[in-house]
Amino acid sequence: MPLFTRPHAAPDRQAALAQYRERAAVYDLELALFEPLRRRAIERLGLQPGQTVLDLACGTGLSLALLQQGVGDGGRVIGVEQSPEMLALAQARVAAHGWGNVTLLASPVEHAPLQGLADAALFHFTHDVLRRREAVAQVLRHLRPGACVVASGLKWAAPWAWPVNLMVGTAALRSVSSLEGMQAPWSHLEAALGALQVEASLFGGTYLACGTVPATMRRRSQNG
Repeated sequence: MPLFTRPHAAPDRQAALAQYRERAAVYDLELALFEPLRRRAIERLGLQPGQTVLDLACGTGLSLALLQQGVGDGGRVIGVEQSPEMLALAQARVAAHGWGNVTLLASPVEHAPLQGLADAALFHFTHDVLRRREAVAQVLRHLRPGACVVASGLKWAAPWAWPVNLMVGTAALRSVSSLEGMQAPWSHLEAALGALQVEASLFGGTYLACGTVPATMRRRSQNG
């Protein structure tokens, strides 16, 4: 069923896998327009040498170089990706650069075999992941108190900004399996973390949301 005929449907994993199977070879080129947003998102993580950072739905690994640079050789970058075609390109990128401290996990985010607590997490152009509460919860369970969380991607602009929304809708056709939550893709994250700092860009068609894991969240997780 066409995406725009089911705007409130939940994300569809099989539809997403099919999308990215088709897009893998041209994904890097398609995302070129949004590279400044990626760079700003990673800057907002405030990474320090020796830290561990999660790259959720890491795709072809476009964020890995900046994340690896941020944590240095003594830190760790853990990427999670469910698309075999996208993951293969990310693995080739890691091998080409010889990053021994970058680990890639082949898994949906909600089932990713994460270990320990990370210092930061990046959700870049991961609308379907952000709209799955169980995926958000899985990530937050593996972040230390005070960890920085940054999400960025597409969103609907104001209703009157139809040229912007036409661009967003066209991009969404190739990048998401559901339009549910496109007004505020970060809402599940905000419900878990509390108030986020949210900035709009590209005339309201993209966003960058930043938050911090509260100390109380880790205690709730430990208590079950």
